[in-house]
Amino acid sequence: MTPDAAETIALQALAWLAGNEDLLGVFLGASGASEADLRAGATDPAFLGALLDFLTMDDAWVVAFCDSAGLGYDAPLAARRALPGGGEMHWT
Repeated sequence: MTPDAAETIALQALAWLAGNEDLLGVFLGASGASEADLRAGATDPAFLGALLDFLTMDDAWVVAFCDSAGLGYDAPLAARRALPGGGEMHWT
């Protein structure tokens, strides 16, 4: 996946999250971000990666987002890997 495609998926996730008032509150509380930070973060690949980190913490969130966006369930994680900080961990 290209970084541009990953950013597009992350922006779709941001729009989906913004439309889910309950989950948006959880994200804002967990991240310490404000609604203004969401708008500013929409242009920051690192912020978008953090948003995908949050989304992929719960399979139900992934399923709900992907179903609404018409994406495969592997899309958020694939997008996360293509954004800054998303590389696989190497413990050696």
